[in-house]
Amino acid sequence: MTQLTMALFSSQKYEQTSFDACLKNQTDIKLTHFEQSLDAQTAILCQGFDAVCVFVNDVVDKTVIEQLAHYGIKCILLRCAGFNNVDLAAANAHNIKVCRVPAYSPEAVAEHCIALMLTLNRKTHKAYNRIREDNFDLNGLLGFNLFKKTIGVIGCGKIGLALVNILNGFGANVLVCDPYATEGNYTLCDIDTLLTQSDAISLHCPLNESTHHLIDETAFSKMKTGVMLINTSRGALVDSKACISALKSKKLGYLGLDVYEQESELFFKDRRDEIMQDDIFSRLVSFPNVLVTGHQGFFTKEALAEIAQTTIDNALEFTHNKPLSNEVK
Repeated sequence: MTQLTMALFSSQKYEQTSFDACLKNQTDIKLTHFEQSLDAQTAILCQGFDAVCVFVNDVVDKTVIEQLAHYGIKCILLRCAGFNNVDLAAANAHNIKVCRVPAYSPEAVAEHCIALMLTLNRKTHKAYNRIREDNFDLNGLLGFNLFKKTIGVIGCGKIGLALVNILNGFGANVLVCDPYATEGNYTLCDIDTLLTQSDAISLHCPLNESTHHLIDETAFSKMKTGVMLINTSRGALVDSKACISALKSKKLGYLGLDVYEQESELFFKDRRDEIMQDDIFSRLVSFPNVLVTGHQGFFTKEALAEIAQTTIDNALEFTHNKPLSNEVK
């Protein structure tokens, strides 16, 4: 293959800058950006391309993959670490390669996790609004020290480990639940121990059949009253309806989300002029102790540069028939 033609879906202006920089002196790849998300309706745009590049909320299920195969797509390039939105069995059946970006500035996500923790705890977002209205009252802004608190980290890959290192700097007691973790500057434990002993819990595990709704009504029943929950990983790790019940009962004292189970219908678009159709999301954000950001944990200059470069490197390996370093099988 002399030149790979690639269609990049769910394209944002900030991504175009990063990819343009990587392709500045590159002639082996011809990239076309599409603002549309990839799904069964937009797959027709893939005609004439060799590869597609997708993000977390693009739909790459069996139906879409059958369409991609029909249009001659030979490679799916994920510009993210997770691949739960891709039907790998269907891709394999149609001999379509799938590659991902396994790691991109894990510190970016870990630092955003800390930002959520501190904002919820010290209520700096509320203080900011008060001061702008000349309200200097401290009532209602009381927080707590992270020092010596027990923080549970579920999943200790690169992002989880980066968070552990930051929490160690705060002097927190860190519990880790991960079947693949080795000993480190934390205490390894089982999930029940982590749920029952933690003052705050942060999720950093992949989404699969065993972790879907990992945090559900049963999990909340084991937690301390007033616990803090942070999710910067995948939305469906958390049962949103169970969250609402836990918030109402005050079992859940703080909730910080950078991801949401149905975020594909909401995130990455300006929807100020739309009527919110998701009643569960509307209920969640109505609580004063809930903080939601729109999947921006990865959103740093360093991370964007790494995502673009790794994606292009994956594409070049495919183009030149080299072993695929980041292939998902």
